[in-house]
Amino acid sequence: MTQTWLLLTYEISLISCALVAGVFLTFSDFVMRSLNGATTSAGVEVMQGINREVFKTIFMVLLIGMWGVSAALGVAAYLGVLGSGSTYILWAAITYSVGVASVTLVFNVPMNTKLAMKAYDSPEGAAYWTDVYYPRWTFWNWVRGIASAVAAVLYLNACLQLVQG
Repeated sequence: MTQTWLLLTYEISLISCALVAGVFLTFSDFVMRSLNGATTSAGVEVMQGINREVFKTIFMVLLIGMWGVSAALGVAAYLGVLGSGSTYILWAAITYSVGVASVTLVFNVPMNTKLAMKAYDSPEGAAYWTDVYYPRWTFWNWVRGIASAVAAVLYLNACLQLVQG
């Protein structure tokens, strides 16, 4: 019974990380390029709106929830209570915590906060968007997307190892 719950937890973690990676990929691959291709004021205004609305989405539940789940599983793996697949779980937890959660808190959120304080149609807003926000936010978003995808693969490997015994 314990193995069934553990496998289910790993599977849900795998799917959650993959979904988070998909959102990050979407933004890095074409949403940000599309916003940057619009007039600067339109790009800033729409991104400010996205940053306000994101807090009301299932994406935030997955993003923040996986941070907590990964941390808990990582601690359990480190303490050796998970058994089979624990090395993959530990690396998934580290990858998600550093590559997604920490990058979000240290880079993307502060840039979102600064963007929110700019008038979308001001020269300061346009300069911040062009010189800082668009290139740096997108770069760090790629980092988050790759880290989420790697964590998903690590959770997949943990599932396989658990099932194979």
